[in-house]
Amino acid sequence: MTAADGAPVRVGVFGLLGSGNLGNDGSLEAVLGYLRAEHPEAVVDALCGGPEAVTARFGIPATRLHWNRAEYRTASRAGAIASKGLGKLVDVFRTAGWVRRHDVVIVPGMGVLEATLPLRPWGFPYSLFLLCASGRLVGTEVALVSVGAAEIRNRPTRALVRWSGRLAAYRSYRDAQSRDAMRAMGVDTARDEVYPDLAFSLPTPPASAPSGSPGPVCVGVMDFHGGNDDRARADEIYRRYLDGTIRFVRTLVEEGRPVRLLTGDRCDASVVAAILDAVDSPLVTAAEPASLADLMKEMAAADTVVAVRYHNLICALKTGTPVLALSYAAKSDALMAGMGLGAYCHPAREVDADRLLEQFRALEKNSADLRRTLAARNLAAARQLDDQFAALTAALFPATDHDQGHAPTHAPTQARPRQESP
Repeated sequence: MTAADGAPVRVGVFGLLGSGNLGNDGSLEAVLGYLRAEHPEAVVDALCGGPEAVTARFGIPATRLHWNRAEYRTASRAGAIASKGLGKLVDVFRTAGWVRRHDVVIVPGMGVLEATLPLRPWGFPYSLFLLCASGRLVGTEVALVSVGAAEIRNRPTRALVRWSGRLAAYRSYRDAQSRDAMRAMGVDTARDEVYPDLAFSLPTPPASAPSGSPGPVCVGVMDFHGGNDDRARADEIYRRYLDGTIRFVRTLVEEGRPVRLLTGDRCDASVVAAILDAVDSPLVTAAEPASLADLMKEMAAADTVVAVRYHNLICALKTGTPVLALSYAAKSDALMAGMGLGAYCHPAREVDADRLLEQFRALEKNSADLRRTLAARNLAAARQLDDQFAALTAALFPATDHDQGHAPTHAPTQARPRQESP
């Protein structure tokens, strides 16, 4: 794929990638798969949180997102605070310079327009605003692709997210409520579309044949302390979540069920350690997944899954494994409803082990029907993501010789609104 002047199209990818979050890296993997299949001559690099990890895993050059290497450490001394302030200024020029070197910049999925977990406005919202503003200033198109959004109360964060959305050249969302949230925050979404999360386009491992007897249960955990509006009771939320999860796991073990603990971010390791310490049994083991593919392999071998993290839920759904969501945000409820499992959500902030066990038993009782439902919904998701990638090509690469070079596998489609993700 080349630009009108004959040079290869330069594509940048942007986000908290390579920083230990498997869902974020899975979204990058999906977009790189699309680019390599549809635009193989594109020159791709990243501006991201973990450049060394991104280069090692995905084989693309990567630049550190922040000039200040201590960006995510708490600054209490005057020198550290001054360094952070200087870093914010330096990042204005670093970001603009990086954006200028590209024809297109893609933000692949992720919840970049939400604050469902603790978030400060001068953190990632500021970085995203710099990206989108730089794109508008230097003439580089910035695309927010199948991203998550939620209405934000904090005024500075809300303003940065709103302007990031307004300045982006292309926007699509991973669920209808994300589009609604951006509209409520003052972004014109009339031409924006809704598609499934990008992770639904990743390869799926084959499911294990049912054993005929109660088999393993995967429990996806999270270092969960609530969201941006829960800071005052963060410790209480964490303790209630952890205690409820421990009681749930202990009951499964007492019934002779093997339990496999899964993470979605490196910070979740402390929760795994706490559960292993509280439930001392050889039936409880912990995996060390390094990718969404690793998570899917674990879940494909399980009878059922109980999980908190959004992309842990997606991995279970994608493998066709019945899953119960410990839901910490409306995005999880929307995902489960769209995939036909809306009845199997439990609030992560208010874990009630007895109620959780009751829902779990109902999930297992209806397992066969749910697996058939998931098979159909996954086919629909794959078709809709074909549409997403075709729309992305039509929107961002219309001046290339891509169509003349080879026939695309995704036929371009006219933009049309979608009401919900699958």
